[in-house]
Amino acid sequence: MGAHCCADATQSERIYQYQTLIACMLSSQTKDAVTAAAMDALKQRGLTPENISKMPEDELDSLISKVGFHKTKAKHIKQATEMILNKFGGKVPDNIEDLVTLPGVGPKMGNLVLQIGFKRINGIAVDLHVHRIANRLQWVKTKTPEETRIKLQELIPKRLWAEVNHLLVGFGQTVCVAAGPGCGTCGANTWCPVGKANLAKSNKT
Repeated sequence: MGAHCCADATQSERIYQYQTLIACMLSSQTKDAVTAAAMDALKQRGLTPENISKMPEDELDSLISKVGFHKTKAKHIKQATEMILNKFGGKVPDNIEDLVTLPGVGPKMGNLVLQIGFKRINGIAVDLHVHRIANRLQWVKTKTPEETRIKLQELIPKRLWAEVNHLLVGFGQTVCVAAGPGCGTCGANTWCPVGKANLAKSNKT
């Protein structure tokens, strides 16, 4: 699931890329199933820049009310949509420099939009899940997702960058969660430092 699966691939390239952007904006700090449900509600209303531009912000907010920080996201989606229509000719920007000028879009989200919507690998999309897992596995020793992105891009061959976010985000939502990770059922618990430590503790009790 995730943002990778939410945009309607039968739409035109312009609309598919816009829906990809919206899915990425909704997915931040939100479970995949909730993001998918919100995207379905929006697509039923016609998820295009033109339609979202005409939609009142409170109506947009009601359609995405189950996602995390929905009021802020509704505001950012409206603002980003206006910029797309008025500054970028109705199209989602195809470069990271312009993407990060959109409200609510940072380097992680911008890279993910390029990866999914444009099939362009500009960098590794690192959110809190990827950041947490990379540190637990001791691939990196960093304090922020942006630091993690830089270190991972030095460590991982570019041909594999596209797989990192896709593989780790769902894992971070379901198994390697922030509090009380499911180390007992994790396939990496024999070599993950955190997994080994947690299993050792549980064996002593």
